[in-house]
Amino acid sequence: MDWQARVTVACVIENDGKFLIVEEIRDGKRVLNQPAGHLEADEGLCEAALRETLEETQWKVELQGVVGIGLYSPPAKNATYHRTTFFGRPMTFCPESPLDSDIDSVHWLTIEQLRERRHQLRSPMVLDCVERYLEGQRFPLAMIYGEP
Repeated sequence: MDWQARVTVACVIENDGKFLIVEEIRDGKRVLNQPAGHLEADEGLCEAALRETLEETQWKVELQGVVGIGLYSPPAKNATYHRTTFFGRPMTFCPESPLDSDIDSVHWLTIEQLRERRHQLRSPMVLDCVERYLEGQRFPLAMIYGEP
């Protein structure tokens, strides 16, 4: 199998000290993740982040900046994920919006709850991005250019 690079986006969405987290089944295992997903054709990074968050959580959010850009190569997979993680705030809950079939449930969890459930995280990037956000690692959206 040839190596592949995959472009993904994720969102750290905070509200009153709690973070928007999705629970899903991946490879037969129940995992926690930020709202996240793959960039689609003819889509910008910001657009993908907004779309994925709505599809996975039923929340429309406002993106406020970027936490960071990271690479992750999961064990036993011949792929590297290039992940841009945004931060923002919830705006409107849209219960009429269909929830992605991969999502089992949506939670608002504190940083302590995320740390306690570290063994359930889809990847180490989930907790790392929230901790970076809390440490003040926040960059302006203007760092993203070339959006369609």
